[in-house]
Amino acid sequence: MRGNQTGRGAGRVWAAAVALGAALCCGLVPAGARDDRAPRFSRSGELLFPKDYREWVYVTSGLGMTYGPGQPSPGRSPMFDNVFVTRTAYREFLRSGVWPEKTMLILEIRRSEEKVSINNGGRTQGDVAAVEAAVKDTRRFPEDGWGYFSFDKEGGLVDRARPFPRTASCYGCHRNNGAVDNTFVQFYPTLFAAAREHGTVKPTYDPNRKP
Repeated sequence: MRGNQTGRGAGRVWAAAVALGAALCCGLVPAGARDDRAPRFSRSGELLFPKDYREWVYVTSGLGMTYGPGQPSPGRSPMFDNVFVTRTAYREFLRSGVWPEKTMLILEIRRSEEKVSINNGGRTQGDVAAVEAAVKDTRRFPEDGWGYFSFDKEGGLVDRARPFPRTASCYGCHRNNGAVDNTFVQFYPTLFAAAREHGTVKPTYDPNRKP
């Protein structure tokens, strides 16, 4: 009798393992039970838009940020910048102070609004104006390990994007001014503290340098 029960129990375990494997392959396991799947690329090398990026880890926000000689347009409301990163990358950065391969960051740009509802001062976030991405993948981007993308298109967002050409200014700006691994960790308070603790801030990083 015991032998029969043991056989049945083993059968149940085997069936459960097979079911779990099938679920993983088919993407049926709940999101919290599996690792991030971002970034994902099409066969032609386009980065697919991660519709669930707002379920990632929120990193920071900025308001009306400009770089170098750029100045806010007169009479134009400042924009909010919200940064999100995949959960796996965030955890690894806290652990080591280094971005792992397949790190993906999303920059969500939203319009700012005044006097919304009961608000009489300051600004609140409005509609999404643009979405950009940065991906660490040294195989795809052997020059410096990172690729930059924009999902913007006149009239809305697209569901896939090709990387900016290597001549785009974003590559040099990130490489020359990012505090850690071509990223602006200096603007991410929690992660900047982790980078300083792990000693991974670039020795060439100068907080007073103006691009």
